[in-house]
Amino acid sequence: MTRTTTTMTVRLSGPLSDFVAANVSEHGAYENVSEYVRDLIRRDKERTEKEAFERLKTELAHAFAAPESAYKPLTAADVIARNRT
Repeated sequence: MTRTTTTMTVRLSGPLSDFVAANVSEHGAYENVSEYVRDLIRRDKERTEKEAFERLKTELAHAFAAPESAYKPLTAADVIARNRT
């Protein structure tokens, strides 16, 4: 797997800059801004994936709760045609 590296420049001022500075210091949770930003991105990615998983679980719960009469047989072609629309 090939990994890419992206360099970003972000400008912060005022309260946001102060907040980052407080978290990136000798007494902060992070050693440098890059480490802090990577952690924020990882947490956001995890949150997004969790939300998608929860939506899927909800859809599946509804599907499994449906009465047997709500189901109808489908061929692979039926499913492909339905998903194209």
